[in-house]
Amino acid sequence: MSGRVSGKAALITGAAGGLGEAMAWMLAREGAKVALTDIAGDRAQALAEAINAEIAGAAFAYAHDVTREDQWVSVVAAAAADMGGLSVLINNAGVGDVLLFAEQDTAENWQRQYEINLRSVMFGCKHAMPHLRASAPASIINISSIAGLAGAPGMGAYNATKAGVWMYSKTVALEAAKMDWNVRVNSVHPVFIKTPILDPFVAMAHGDEAKAHERLARGIPLKRIGEPDDVAYAVLYLASDESKFVTGTEFKIDGGMLAQ
Repeated sequence: MSGRVSGKAALITGAAGGLGEAMAWMLAREGAKVALTDIAGDRAQALAEAINAEIAGAAFAYAHDVTREDQWVSVVAAAAADMGGLSVLINNAGVGDVLLFAEQDTAENWQRQYEINLRSVMFGCKHAMPHLRASAPASIINISSIAGLAGAPGMGAYNATKAGVWMYSKTVALEAAKMDWNVRVNSVHPVFIKTPILDPFVAMAHGDEAKAHERLARGIPLKRIGEPDDVAYAVLYLASDESKFVTGTEFKIDGGMLAQ
């Protein structure tokens, strides 16, 4: 199947690498226009240029600090103007400082993860919603984590903020449904995916990436960690009209980890 999101216009935060980059390529190759936002604006611009070299006019880039509400207002307006509307919002930007046990944790760590992982999702939903309603049927896809559904030692702030993304997504889904806005809202919950977010685990394995990935895979029934496209395919489905009856739910991409 091709052209699964033809005519769609998607804004992706944290798009300069990792999951965001995989989502950008997949949506563009399936027919969507993509607005790539990242605090590393130069890297977002480089990715947009690479996408446009393959699919002319498909990608736009913006420097964007997702913790600043004023930038949300300007970036969403610019993206909607450049793409001729906005029908998909993907709140992907996030950080995960781990291995801080409760007695070692800090207010600064919690504040940073709250602002990037959770409050930015509220800003995105708030300021994109008028544009999404105007381009309905539309979809909001909030990237949470398996850590938002199950606890883990040393991940207090990450667990809490990703759980907040999960529950907030349900609230906005119900609000949009109640108002007949034709905007669906869902959350996506990956387990360990082969992206730079795993770098701290590689460092703990003295730089041995294969050993780090092997250790992380031990608790996963499919006995491997995920690839970025494993998440991007779920996002593609949720961005498309194939998922027109799916809202307020959570998609686990965890190799069976939470089935145990």
